[in-house]
Amino acid sequence: MGIRLLSMISGVRQFHKLNSGLTRNQISDVPKGHFAVYVGETEKKRYVVPIAYLNHTSFQELLQKAEEEFGFQHPMGGLTIPCNEDAFFHVTSRLNNSL
Repeated sequence: MGIRLLSMISGVRQFHKLNSGLTRNQISDVPKGHFAVYVGETEKKRYVVPIAYLNHTSFQELLQKAEEEFGFQHPMGGLTIPCNEDAFFHVTSRLNNSL
């Protein structure tokens, strides 16, 4: 019981640490039904994408790459996808056509 409580407290602290680096503008400029991701191999750029992308296999593959590389420790404080922007644009343009 005590160990479980300690792990929960640790998780909450980690969540607050990640969110403390975000400014109010970064959080509020994401429209309802969307989420922000950081994309790039060296220089990371922020993109806001629809939540509907989460249902598509090709986007889930990008998320699996992110999980393999970063786990839950993303360097930008948000979801970071470790691919070049061209690959990201290729996947998202196909998804835009299917939505």
